[in-house]
Amino acid sequence: MTTQSTKTAVENFIGQPKLAVVGVSRDPKKFGNAAYKALKEKGYTVYPINRNVEAVEGDRCYASLGVLPEKVDGVVIVVPPKETEQVVREADAAGIQNVWMQQGSESEVAVRYCQEHHLNEVHGECIMMFAPPVGSFHRWHRGAWKVFGKLPK
Repeated sequence: MTTQSTKTAVENFIGQPKLAVVGVSRDPKKFGNAAYKALKEKGYTVYPINRNVEAVEGDRCYASLGVLPEKVDGVVIVVPPKETEQVVREADAAGIQNVWMQQGSESEVAVRYCQEHHLNEVHGECIMMFAPPVGSFHRWHRGAWKVFGKLPK
């Protein structure tokens, strides 16, 4: 990746009240679903995005960022890197300024696009390590990353 995400970018993102999660699935054990459910439980207004799924956790699922019933402040992306490149363009077109590319979803092209278009982007980090309140496992994980100097600066 071109650069490491900054602490400011992380703080800006987790401060947004309305989010979309692109990459929820029919499988409740997948990370996109876990992130969607956890963010909802943490008090965020969250919209699930997947063009092939009608509902997640009993909530309507939307086909794309462009068809959401209201504008969101940020998007958490949990799809393969090649798909992420399209999602960041869709986010930009929808006026969404905050993009979180979950670990494994980021690509050099997507990160560069966000930087060139002045989007607040986070990549290579786990949203669950930062979105408050942070659970005990992720708090421990974040502490370990701090010891090893891996947290955003």
